[in-house]
Amino acid sequence: MPLRTSSKGSSRVNIETVARLLTIRNSPILLRLPPFVSALCLVVGIAWLFILPLNEYSRQTYVSENAILPGQVHTYFGGSEHNVFRAYRHEVYQMAQWSQADRLAAIEGIMRDIGLKSARQPYRYTVAGEDIQGTNVYALLQGPRADATEAMVLMAAWRNFDGEINHSGVALALTMARYFKRWSIWSKDIIILIPADSTYGSEAWVSAYHSTATEVTAWRNVSELSIKAGALQAAVAIDYPVGPWGHRFDKLDILYDGINGALPNLDLLNTAVSIASGQMGIGCSIHGVAAHSDSYQDRLKTLARGVMTQSAGHATGPHSAFMPYHVDAITLKTVGDGWHDEMSLGRTTESIFRSINNLLEHLHQSFFFYILLNANRFVSIGNYLPAAMLMAGNFTIAALALWLQSGRAPMTPTTKPADTASKLDGLQLEKVKLGDAVVLVPIQATKPMIRHLFLPVLAALAVHLFGVLPLKALVSLHRDYLTLSLQAIALASYLLPSLLSILLVRTLSASTQQIQILQSLSLLLLSAVLATLATLNFSLAFVVGVLAWPLAFVRPLFNPFAASMTLTSTNLHRSLLLAGQLLVTALYLALSPATVLYILTRYFDTSVQWTLLEMAKAWQIQGVYTALVVWAIWWPAWIVGGVVLTSSAWKPRS
Repeated sequence: MPLRTSSKGSSRVNIETVARLLTIRNSPILLRLPPFVSALCLVVGIAWLFILPLNEYSRQTYVSENAILPGQVHTYFGGSEHNVFRAYRHEVYQMAQWSQADRLAAIEGIMRDIGLKSARQPYRYTVAGEDIQGTNVYALLQGPRADATEAMVLMAAWRNFDGEINHSGVALALTMARYFKRWSIWSKDIIILIPADSTYGSEAWVSAYHSTATEVTAWRNVSELSIKAGALQAAVAIDYPVGPWGHRFDKLDILYDGINGALPNLDLLNTAVSIASGQMGIGCSIHGVAAHSDSYQDRLKTLARGVMTQSAGHATGPHSAFMPYHVDAITLKTVGDGWHDEMSLGRTTESIFRSINNLLEHLHQSFFFYILLNANRFVSIGNYLPAAMLMAGNFTIAALALWLQSGRAPMTPTTKPADTASKLDGLQLEKVKLGDAVVLVPIQATKPMIRHLFLPVLAALAVHLFGVLPLKALVSLHRDYLTLSLQAIALASYLLPSLLSILLVRTLSASTQQIQILQSLSLLLLSAVLATLATLNFSLAFVVGVLAWPLAFVRPLFNPFAASMTLTSTNLHRSLLLAGQLLVTALYLALSPATVLYILTRYFDTSVQWTLLEMAKAWQIQGVYTALVVWAIWWPAWIVGGVVLTSSAWKPRS
């Protein structure tokens, strides 16, 4: 297109601009930028998490729903109720010595004596050759002012999350049921639930509550519920495993993480904290950080624990099973040795239920995505989400750089006359006439090349579908074979990349371009999954992004001076390139999914078999998709990285 200029001065400016743009487009410096930009995204994404505990990036908690009115009512739980509680606690202690049938009959009898409609729900799961069975007992308190459209749940599992018998928790739940029955203020029904255990008992009950009889028995051996109420508005669980002689506590640790990292509405948690600390004078802690001084270190410690807990996606208490059904739920767990007793906990529970009773609609105004730094400070999604997006962007940039490289081929060098070409800053320049002027523009060092996509697309699809095999093995085999299965997967993880590389390079004659396209497609899929996952479970997306970062920098190990590398071939550059590749390779091998799993079991002092069994239970019973992300997304991308590493070793020598 001819240049239109109004004067010689403007024409000269336009010609110089065109020349500069042509120079920048083919500059080797620009072609070397993507790895550095990718590394910058990685570093900034990790550093982003370390600035979140600062006041500038976090906020004080507050209650958004004005109708809740936390702590605005006078609580009456106490006095004679204390005697009732101690009597129930002694009965619960005696029940622990009885058979299951006698214990269930006794609990159900107490509920009927109170005047509630009670029922049982047996359930049984079989996972990895292990039977998980029990019977839940529940009762319905019909609100005098209720229209059977809404309900609240008060829970106390017979065994808490640590496997201890929840003596005082069950006794307090029964006492609260008897106490609530005497009041006529309830505009919602109240369900008293005593699940057999904290994880699978509540899961069986809430899944049956939100399913029809056919749906419950179609794929789970769970009995349907004979008693139901309206839509569940909120659930509160009590974890108070104290024997018949009682024990005072210091603080309440509020558990709130749900299945797959789901969180309750922040208003429910803020209501509990406001009532416990403001109205009752009970200190509250998050993630077990009891001695929280509100310092940067304690905030960062709480944030780190929250990220690790949420990334696992497993249940943390009886409340966790309610999250997938959009029911806000928390667990009040007593910790420490202080001066607070069961009456303080009872009044706290009463005030929380009276606040929930005030709601005119489901909790919706506050945050559903947040990270807590302590009981009174949080980080909203707008402040922490960029960290995960930068991690995903790191892989996107690497994928796009590989895609661009795969579409260019080196040109055959030609000899230019001395009067028409010259060199400047390492660029081969050529005289080109633009209008009335002659300018120097860079000679193209590469030329466009047709991409052959069939083999890379087929290989990427096959590798990612192959990830279903380790997932299927680890969630369906008998528990006695889980450890052996993981060992076989770990061995295959190191052998499979070389075997696939031989198949692609030797048998199918895959070119360097096709290997680049394969890696680009794998990284692009990993980036898309992490970016999407970050909006659902930020912690899981961030942790997987951190562990998988070497995949963005993997290059053919035995060919560090490939033509696609535009670095000059000085000894210094060669040494730095080789050292960088060796470092990335070492980290790549150390951060395989199987190796990371072994390291985590060592760090948390658990056995490999127990960890794998819990993963299988979580997948089959609660639908925790962490294993799916690890073995169907991260592991295939890791395998592709190994194929890239070893691809040059199997190329035929000319």
